[in-house]
Amino acid sequence: MELLIKSFLLDWPVLTPILICSFLVIAVAIEKITYYTKNKRDIGAFIQNLQMALAKNNIGAAKKVSADLGGIISEMTEEGLRIYTEQRAGFSRAYDISSSLATRKLEKHLNILGTIGGVAPFLGLFGTVVRILYTFQDLATKGNQSAEVATGIASALVATAFGLGVAIVAVILYNYFQSVVTRFESDFKLIKLVFLSFIDSDEEVRVDETGTIAL
Repeated sequence: MELLIKSFLLDWPVLTPILICSFLVIAVAIEKITYYTKNKRDIGAFIQNLQMALAKNNIGAAKKVSADLGGIISEMTEEGLRIYTEQRAGFSRAYDISSSLATRKLEKHLNILGTIGGVAPFLGLFGTVVRILYTFQDLATKGNQSAEVATGIASALVATAFGLGVAIVAVILYNYFQSVVTRFESDFKLIKLVFLSFIDSDEEVRVDETGTIAL
């Protein structure tokens, strides 16, 4: 602990950026965990209820099922219902646009983690190089003092360890949050398939009734 304090006092100009990165990682992690937890839903029963409402062509019931669920899944379902009732012919493209916008919300600030994961090791290496240069300078002016040289090298390695530690945590969190985003995207696609199944079935009914297929 004494070495860490001494290292920060000696090398604070080069360690401060890494410290700022660590605070950013913590802030982003708290924000994303809170947001994902708030919007996490088990959509198994919800999908069944939505299918039953759509099978009866009861848009009001479908909207109520969606509103009761809440969260970003509810937002995407309500958007799907709007498109389903207003522009079925272009449902897939219109829904994909809304899905992409929702995914951007889920990915917000994740680029910070990705950037820190790539930059933090180099910041640590920069701090190590600077401290070693100062250690060699002291060695040249003060002569061979083993204790001071050892302390200087140890202090230099603290920067590398600090940078690597921050980078490792940032990369782990980035990959984990990306997997969470992927699960949300899977839910969006599942909701899309539910709507498309009813759109396709309506088209099949019209074909059966007329006996012709409109191209």
